[in-house]
Amino acid sequence: MKKNLFILFSFTTFLASAQNYSRDQINPKAVSLYNNAMQKLSDGTIKEAIPVLQKTISLDTNFVDAYLSLAGVYGQIKKYDEAIYYYRKAFNKDNIYCKPYLLPYSINLAGAGKFTDALQAANIFLTIPDLSDRSFKSGNYRKRCYEFAVDYQQKHPDNEYVFAPVNLGDSINTVNLEYFPSVSIDDSLLIFTRRENGREDFMQSILRNGVYSKAKRIEGDINVEPYKGAITISADGDWLIFAGDFKNGFGNYDLYISYATPDGWSEPENLGPNVNSAYWDTSPSLSPDNRVLYFTSNRPGGFGGSDLYMSIRQQNGKWGPAINMGATINTTGDESAPYIHSDNQTLYFTSNGLPGYGETDLFIVRKDSLGNWGVPENLGYPINTIETEGSITVSADGVTAYYASDRNDTRGGLDLYKFLLREDIRPHKTLYIKGKVFDAKTKKGLPCAVELIDNNTHTVLMNVQTDELGKYFVPLPSGKDYTFLVNRKGYLFYSELYSLANKKSDSTYIKDIALQPIELNAAMTFRNIRFETNSFKLLPVSLIELNKLLQLLKENKTVQIEVNGYTDNIGTENNNIILSTNRAKAVVQYLIDNGIDAKRLKYKGVGASKPIADNTTEAGRAKNRRTEFVIIGL
Repeated sequence: MKKNLFILFSFTTFLASAQNYSRDQINPKAVSLYNNAMQKLSDGTIKEAIPVLQKTISLDTNFVDAYLSLAGVYGQIKKYDEAIYYYRKAFNKDNIYCKPYLLPYSINLAGAGKFTDALQAANIFLTIPDLSDRSFKSGNYRKRCYEFAVDYQQKHPDNEYVFAPVNLGDSINTVNLEYFPSVSIDDSLLIFTRRENGREDFMQSILRNGVYSKAKRIEGDINVEPYKGAITISADGDWLIFAGDFKNGFGNYDLYISYATPDGWSEPENLGPNVNSAYWDTSPSLSPDNRVLYFTSNRPGGFGGSDLYMSIRQQNGKWGPAINMGATINTTGDESAPYIHSDNQTLYFTSNGLPGYGETDLFIVRKDSLGNWGVPENLGYPINTIETEGSITVSADGVTAYYASDRNDTRGGLDLYKFLLREDIRPHKTLYIKGKVFDAKTKKGLPCAVELIDNNTHTVLMNVQTDELGKYFVPLPSGKDYTFLVNRKGYLFYSELYSLANKKSDSTYIKDIALQPIELNAAMTFRNIRFETNSFKLLPVSLIELNKLLQLLKENKTVQIEVNGYTDNIGTENNNIILSTNRAKAVVQYLIDNGIDAKRLKYKGVGASKPIADNTTEAGRAKNRRTEFVIIGL
């Protein structure tokens, strides 16, 4: 607090002090060196100017312009503390002469995270008489940014979080520009863009035991054209979607897709006029179920310069019309670089239209229980700074983030870095289920629909179509309970329960699924039909599977079933028969209430007479408390 009071006092006093500095009184040798430094700055050799300016000051310690120039150079290379030091040296020499530099001084204070000091400096700058319109506008813009930063700092105190980006090293980064990182869901494959000699190429690196392999150019037709940009890899690693400026495009940059084949990546295909426009379409991000594509476009009809859009993949595999993501996310400024995490609920993006620290900031927005996007939140300092922040991608663990930056340890320009996300801006940790769906009799792979449903809200979090061989890949966010459903016309549906709400899951799931054809005596045990304790009242979670059974019966109008109820061996035999009968009857009644002819339905209570597990343990008894249905007529 004392430091802030000192800064405020020193500023108010120097505004009233006399001017002492005169360029005419400076040592001629120092002036000559200073001019030499200015030439180096003009030539773009910024760092080479630093020792010359330092020598200039050593020749004449009253050379205010040299202090100010040195401060400006350090600010340009983001050495904010050094910049602050030399600005203060200059202010101490002549406050009146240095008044116009209060604003760049405030910017460097903010660059160093000293937002309260920066706000005070900006406020005093704005009191200077006869400011030009441009200076007044710039001062007010910075003031708003600093006010936001101070307010954010007060509302998000986190003294334990350490922001320490780690350069991905020489296997990834070079003297050229590396940017737009994307990682597969198991973090084994890193994809990014490298700009070298005027062309952009897509690169890849394999991660094994925490070590990145030497990045190499992705093989195949995907890298033929020289002008490309943002790239994203699907969760299963089989699709690459990217922005490119190709001859067959609709606009300057279009979105293209390439598929993994035994011979490498396929020839890129334009995603078509529903996605692309005659304008700039870029920075794609694909939802983990490959169903929704998020991207950036500056086409007319949006809210600002560039907006975030989405396109939904249709049943026929075609992409639907682009949909603007709305005024909650998009602003009159520019929104770009969307990244949907593999939890399918957390979206990161950049904006210069939402309140922030200046230039372009990173934001997070989450889906609510109904699937609607909430209000974007700034990721906060020091992830966001006064500079332009680019795209971000987050690993499946929800902890590690990757981004491009030109920090002090860069190999050259933009490099790729990784860092740990603060807990409050992390997505759900994501695992995955993968396997093959096949016909139980012929063993032939089956193309079919795969759904992941939130047991609490009954909403579909993932909706995946298997490939022609029946292979599927479904991300599985931790922290919730899910019902996993597989459905194909002509077959009994399959369901599985994944209870992750109260436990940390540390493994992935490999599950090959045999679907039973609809035929006489085909049977299925429900995994998620639940009743109140010692009651036949269905719990809401039961509706997920019951509605699938309802769908099956409506699609197959001649099928007749018998619903069988079972209990564990707790209680008397008679009570168990009554309870299991009433539970089977409750399932049948639900079907009747929803339009199924009662003549097609039977029910039976079996009680504890046919256990499938040991009744001496709770886990065994839970398996024995089950409900199933059997096809008794076609």
